[in-house]
Amino acid sequence: MIPDTTSGTDRREYWDAMKLGEFADILPLSGSIAGETTISGLASDSRRVNAGDLFFALQGSKADGAAYAADAAGRGAVAIIARPGTVGDVGVPVIEADDPRHVLALASARLYGAQPATMVAVTGTSGKTSVAAFTRQIWEKAGLAAASIGTTGVVAPGRDEYGELTTPDPVSLHKLLRELADAGVTHASMEASSHGLDQRRLDGVKLAAGGFTNLGRDHMDYHPTVEHYHQSKMRLFKTLLPKGAPAVIFADDPWSEPTEKVALAAGLQLLTVGRRGTFLTIKRVEHERHRQRTEIEHEGMIYDIMLPLAGDFQVGNALVAAGLAISTGLPADKAVAALEHLKGASGRLELTGTTEDGAQIYVDYAHKPDALENVLQAVRPFTTGRVIVVFGCGGDRDPGKRPIMGEIARRLADVVIVTDDNPRSEVPAEIRRAILEAVPEATEIGDRREAIRTAVAMLNSGDTLIVAGKGHEIGQEIAGTKLPFSDHEEVRRALKERTA
Repeated sequence: MIPDTTSGTDRREYWDAMKLGEFADILPLSGSIAGETTISGLASDSRRVNAGDLFFALQGSKADGAAYAADAAGRGAVAIIARPGTVGDVGVPVIEADDPRHVLALASARLYGAQPATMVAVTGTSGKTSVAAFTRQIWEKAGLAAASIGTTGVVAPGRDEYGELTTPDPVSLHKLLRELADAGVTHASMEASSHGLDQRRLDGVKLAAGGFTNLGRDHMDYHPTVEHYHQSKMRLFKTLLPKGAPAVIFADDPWSEPTEKVALAAGLQLLTVGRRGTFLTIKRVEHERHRQRTEIEHEGMIYDIMLPLAGDFQVGNALVAAGLAISTGLPADKAVAALEHLKGASGRLELTGTTEDGAQIYVDYAHKPDALENVLQAVRPFTTGRVIVVFGCGGDRDPGKRPIMGEIARRLADVVIVTDDNPRSEVPAEIRRAILEAVPEATEIGDRREAIRTAVAMLNSGDTLIVAGKGHEIGQEIAGTKLPFSDHEEVRRALKERTA
């Protein structure tokens, strides 16, 4: 049986039986197969195949679905979709496709049919979750039925579900999009991760616009180079957006210019935002503790708004979201005015607690170098005392970022506590040791609960504490087991202990 690759099966919930021939524009089919074969579902995990399913033999990073085609056939798959030459006689038709992942995405869209009329996607290293959430909130403020899909889950009218995948697999995604459309959602924003784009998960989504936030080191366990990582993200602009569609790009990042060139070469409408942006231009920002007074220029008009979020990077995220909303039909004055009502996404520089003498504690998802640097820089302007950070690095992920993040913490924080993140299958002490090479003066406390308790106990008036790395997550993966754990809850417990 194939280990989990992308999607499992979904039984017929939204469609009448479809003939394989209805996929003739997607797959190379013979007449007899196309006319006689009825499809009742899609699957890419042989363990989840049910009678009537079309099985997609996908090549994963750890296993090849072609090796489990016979198992899928034995469970009732009516046909197998596989790369040329990878599957022999398994007793059911084998249809060869150069890119089965792409076909799965298109087939999922065909099978489920409806999706919200206006769909936008945002890519980049940091800020995707915030931009997707902000775009939804801007639409909601304008009275539109809107949803957001991403790392923190799905939020829509009457629906708020926790999630873990930045970009869901195609079957799950199109099932969700159909549910949203049937519930009356007309506008939806979603994150487009490099994995999701590289693995064709969004290829069946009808996008009206796309956004780009920034690019930094991330997922180097999957991508061989940063350039490859960037190119994977550029599929959003090169392949998925129709010609002439808006590409809203944050203009102040080192990777902004290469991204702008890709968008222009793809024939998209380039709309840049930021200090160097020409569509939405930041003219002035005054930082306060929980908010920022910001002047924004759009088409000769100056808007003076109070953004209720901390951190310079959140101004950029807010403008990408506003750009997506404006470029898909919302009047600029409504979009910009809505920025004054934004609420930060869960675990994104989220104020989680305050001590009795005013020291503030933030939980942030920063688990990569650029994100950690951004959040530590964001709190410095309003911190009159010490900046204290608690963080670690995940196991089974890019080991090269560990000393980089240690150096950033050493440079930008006054007190550093190195702890465990999600060690996964690695030895936690080895991960911490790699971080400590760059910040030897840090305090090492492997138990994350104890690390947070120690940091909260040492807070004085004027200090700011950042608990970084896990953000919205409600579990900690250690040695293959996911244990309940929430940075938010641990901060609250530590504050109670402090005042007990």
